[in-house]
Amino acid sequence: MTPQFTRTINPAPASKARRDDVLADPGFGRYFSDHMVTIRWTVDRGWHEPAVLPYGPLMLNPASMVLHYGQEIFEGLKAYRQPDGSIASFRPDANAARFRGSAMRMAMPELPDDLFLASLSELLAVDHGWVPAAGGGDDSFYLRPFMLATETGLGVRPSSEYLFALIGGPAGSYFPGSTIKPVDVWLTTDYARAALGGTGTAKCGGNYAASLLPQAQAAAHGCAQVAYLDAGERKWIEEMGSNNLFFVFGSGDHAEIVTPSLTGTILAGIIRDSVLVLAKELGCEVTERRVSAEELLEGVAAGRVTEVFGSGTAAVIAPIGGVKHAGGEIRVGDGRPGEITMKLRTLLTSIQRGIGPDTHSWMRTLVPA
Repeated sequence: MTPQFTRTINPAPASKARRDDVLADPGFGRYFSDHMVTIRWTVDRGWHEPAVLPYGPLMLNPASMVLHYGQEIFEGLKAYRQPDGSIASFRPDANAARFRGSAMRMAMPELPDDLFLASLSELLAVDHGWVPAAGGGDDSFYLRPFMLATETGLGVRPSSEYLFALIGGPAGSYFPGSTIKPVDVWLTTDYARAALGGTGTAKCGGNYAASLLPQAQAAAHGCAQVAYLDAGERKWIEEMGSNNLFFVFGSGDHAEIVTPSLTGTILAGIIRDSVLVLAKELGCEVTERRVSAEELLEGVAAGRVTEVFGSGTAAVIAPIGGVKHAGGEIRVGDGRPGEITMKLRTLLTSIQRGIGPDTHSWMRTLVPA
């Protein structure tokens, strides 16, 4: 049975005028709603004290293990206002399962799925006014569940105490401008994202901390993201820092959509999995296999690779207009979003916003109308 959440209402919530100002231009990850959720775990009590609290700072001892040994994981998912006024999320059960998988890899306790899902509903039940209106383009309510080790001590071992927390806020496009404007990516040969046997399949902060230097390198070359090669041979394309990658070979009825196979170093994206399903339903040939940097660059130059796009919770589906690397750069197609890319994006976003048929029951209502 899911424990009952206690609820402490924020005594000084944002005014409606302030909320309206934020909703008019939310950006991404800049603003947060009035409340948060916390649940604690200890080795002797398990999960306990689920609570909705006013949004505010976390109190940590300087010797908290997370600060020294990096036991921390997180997830990212979105909630959408539906045409009937309800609030629903896209495949949150898959996020719950991936959160458990990350916890297992990082030697942390696994949060039961029912508690994970209940935390989403509990937060949105009090902060539903922060969810953008239905039909708002790229706008959504971004949810960030995370867990960290809170035991005080400097011995190198798994913590005996953890804190799960959930925060959220309204969000617009992930990339500046619009997610349908093609972005350039930097193909790095200097850095690798993850190695076999490492933490590449876990959504943990360390993976992202390690990406900040190559991300700065990408920005210096005018790119929005980094595309990584495998750590072993430095030959095979794996993923971007925040997106899985897809390559379209050919066009129309003869199009083949290829994405790097999950080898144990690539994060299993929930949008990635959804794209594979929808692409097959569009009639495309879908292949998961290794793709070398050489095959990509030569394929784009020869016109065999007609579209490239990234997929992820934050950006949903983002067209890629160019690939830059140490030896130069290539432009993909005519520089505009590809036909198949946009078909998939339209299909996916129509499901998320409740205006298209949800034949796979991917949407889960978190707050009824």
